Amino acid sequence: MSESLSSWLALRERVDHASRSLALTRAVVAALPDERPLRIVDLGSGTGSNVRYLAPLLPSPQRWLAVDRDAGLLDQSIGTGVSIERSVMDLGDFDPGLLAGAHLVTASALLDLVSIRWLHELASACRAAGAAALFALTYNGHSECTPMEPEDVRVRELFNAHQRQNDKGFGAAAGPDAVARTIGAFNSLGYDVCHEPSDWILTPEMEALQRQLIDGWAAASAEIAPSEASTIADWRARRQFHVSAGRSTIIVGHVDICATLMHM
Repeated sequence: MSESLSSWLALRERVDHASRSLALTRAVVAALPDERPLRIVDLGSGTGSNVRYLAPLLPSPQRWLAVDRDAGLLDQSIGTGVSIERSVMDLGDFDPGLLAGAHLVTASALLDLVSIRWLHELASACRAAGAAALFALTYNGHSECTPMEPEDVRVRELFNAHQRQNDKGFGAAAGPDAVARTIGAFNSLGYDVCHEPSDWILTPEMEALQRQLIDGWAAASAEIAPSEASTIADWRARRQFHVSAGRSTIIVGHVDICATLMHM
């Protein structure tokens, strides 16, 4: 699993970084305390893409705790000259002590995979630590494909339903509801919360990423609606043909979220 997931993470890293909100990163930097070294916890760190994006933009010196349940992914993580401690841990049973002493808690492409209960536990643990939070690239349930195909909307609906039934060890995933639920959870605890779109815009030359995305959508949709498997397979073939013809553009909706405490 580490090998296939590692390949996917490497494939998406460039577009992930290009899609993120620099304004929200600057906002969270402005809210951080003057205490150094800056202590940051990166949840679901994988191979360290979030560290590589944020480390050059945050004040130094920095001390990172990179947390993931997959030791193979963490072993591949490459930093950017900052101090990084790696911790192999299943985040499904959330331990608030993990965030003790943190100035900033961050994650990328994680929140739509966790449960609503877990989101509230995360917000409470951040509040107890007095930490700011920056969450990047949370899927919001929207996508758009060009050229359009008649089944695009149906496949999106099925994929979103699949996401809500998915369980990565956190309970039923918040899926497309994660953005609203995260904002509500942090607002309720006195955080000032800002959000901005961080949509993927996959242009025709991003062929490999588009192909994997289409395959993933098709597989998830057929899993949740096996009676429509033939229609979904036809849709997949047409979408892949558009990719081969160099005329496919795909937009995938994501949102970045920044949560800061007024007294920070």
